[in-house]
Formats: sequence, structure tokens, C-alpha cells
Amino acid sequence: MLLRDTPGGVEVFLQRRVAAMKFAAGMTVFPGGGVDERDADASIAWAGPPAAQWAEWFGCDERLARALVCAAVRETFEESGVLLAGRGSDTTVDDTSGYADARAALVARELSLAAFLADTGLTLRGDLLRPWANWVTPEQETRRYDTKFFVAALPAGQDADGETTEASESGWRTPADAMADGEAGRSMLMPPTWAMLSDLAACRDVAEVLATDRTPVPKVMPTLRVDGESVLVEL
Repeated sequence: MLLRDTPGGVEVFLQRRVAAMKFAAGMTVFPGGGVDERDADASIAWAGPPAAQWAEWFGCDERLARALVCAAVRETFEESGVLLAGRGSDTTVDDTSGYADARAALVARELSLAAFLADTGLTLRGDLLRPWANWVTPEQETRRYDTKFFVAALPAGQDADGETTEASESGWRTPADAMADGEAGRSMLMPPTWAMLSDLAACRDVAEVLATDRTPVPKVMPTLRVDGESVLVEL
């Protein structure tokens, strides 16, 4: 969940998935995606909590924890153009336009995150991420995912774009407005997205979001129950 402060409160970057997607087609979601095996590369220059700490927070082994953090950084860059990396442990890139070719190569899986960072002399800024939630697709679903949610503030000088083939539209919304769109039928939100937006709506600014301790992160697996013409999600 990529965040920024505005006079109207916290805004989060959202994308509407294209109708051709096999999962969550047409849904409004946060940028994200699956782990690439190469995301676990231990050679990546890394700033922030070590993999062992992330493993404790998410209840997994260190290799997977490293891959989760790297996947979050890579997917955010691929889908929004925002890069949580810098030339050292206390800086961030302020203009990502020069990495457009690398971004395309990452999307095509022609380039790994480790190789990209090494070639450009960049350090992954894991300290800019915070663990937020872990949701698992209900057992009744045929396509299932174990999804970890992170939050991060938009780095100074950068902006998010909608240059991804996976989204038909992208933009910044306050959590309250995004939920109102869902209630009015102007967008479709999955239960985890509703829950995350509700969490964010309770915070006054990005600093409050980042200061919220959500560790250790509990695993949430809802169940589906059919009630007449409705499908209820029970936590």
C-alpha cells in the first residue's frame, strides 16, 4: 500500500485490474504480485531490518522473508514506477525515469531485482516498508494465494504512474473515498482491500500509519457462506 499525505488526509495508490486478468478481474487493488524465485537472492544490497526480523514478523523462514520484501519493492516499481531504493542506506532515488528500460525488463522477467540493483549501484530500502497484514484466500476458491500486505510512503521526488498492462486505470484516493466508490458500485473491492482501506482511514497521516505496530502479523483466512443470493465473508 503506497501512501502519501495531502491536505485532505492520507491517500493510497490504487489500480483497477484489467478485465482479462485470471484473478480479481476488474477489481480495484493495491499494486502487487507474486514472488520471483530470484527475489530471495542474498547478494542484494539491503538497508533496514534483516531478513531474520521479517521472518519473525511474518512467521516464515529467512529465505522467504527476504523474497517477500524484495518482491514488494520489485512489484511496486514494476506496477507504479515507484522505487524504494537509493544510492546508500539513507537516500532514495528521486527520479526513476532513467530506469524505464530496466523496469520493462523486470516486468518481462528478463532481469532480476538483484541484477538491476547491482548494475545501478542501488541499495534496497527495506526500512521504508512496514508489515501490515497476511490474508489467505478462502479454501472454497479454486485459485488461492497467501498474500502479505506492506505499507510504504511515497519517496520524495517520485510519483506513481499507471504504466502497467495489468491495470486499466490508476490513481490516488483517500481510503474513505475508495470505500465510498465500492459502496456505490463505482468500483469492486475484495474483502482484504476493504479491510486495509478501513485500517488506513483510521489514521490521520502517513506518519501514524508507519508508526502503527502490526507485528507479529496474524494470518487471516476467511470462509465463505452463501446466504440466499448473497455470499458472506466470515473472519
